[in-house]
Amino acid sequence: MPTIVAQTKPWRTLLAVSLMLVTAGCTRKPGPASALKPTGFGAALVESSGGKQIGATGMVLAQPLLVQVNDEQGTAVTGALVEFSGPTGVSFDPPSGLTDSSGQLSTNVALGSMAGRYQLVAHTSTKTQKPVELKIEEIALGYQEQVGFQLDNKYCARCHDPESTPERVSNYDNLETKPHPFTEGDTLNKMTDAELTAIISHGGPALNKSALMPPYGYTLSKTEIEALISYIRLISDPPYHASGMVYAQK
Repeated sequence: MPTIVAQTKPWRTLLAVSLMLVTAGCTRKPGPASALKPTGFGAALVESSGGKQIGATGMVLAQPLLVQVNDEQGTAVTGALVEFSGPTGVSFDPPSGLTDSSGQLSTNVALGSMAGRYQLVAHTSTKTQKPVELKIEEIALGYQEQVGFQLDNKYCARCHDPESTPERVSNYDNLETKPHPFTEGDTLNKMTDAELTAIISHGGPALNKSALMPPYGYTLSKTEIEALISYIRLISDPPYHASGMVYAQK
């Protein structure tokens, strides 16, 4: 079928500019050397938990970010100094600390005021003062993306999210044709906004897809469908880049 090209909306361009500012132009370097004195030194930093969370702009993420320092043999290192940094507007509590007996350190992360992907960095040093870094990504939802997130939870996640939660049992495994998770950028990034609007509004058959995808055109308003698409675009992995957008330069 012929490709339908969606017109670029002003808010979409603003979102694109925001994403570039968040991920490319605003990353801070670590501040002055911490007063904490390390008693151990590692060779690698690994993420234990807390990466790729989704939260509202300006809010503290639900789970702390937990990292671990290991030596060259992969053994956890106690007393290693770890410092955290990120784009402007992001804060950490604590911003630095020494790893515990399990080689780990956790920090609570408050996202900035702009919607987009935030690249955070954990820093430590080897015994010879060689820097070691670990990059972690988090996602901040603006108002429109938060509306899309709520709509996803209410209407979509039961089928499109294969993971069950205490609040929601996934129906994914029961479906003969597996729905695409909204993070599946390899597939969804190839679809235009107009195509996503068509399949949400009129169901799978609108694009010769599975009839198991029901129509939501009489359930969701145009504004709600746009919010849902905005949310899908933001959480896409790999990240979504619409053609024809103008991005901010460094």
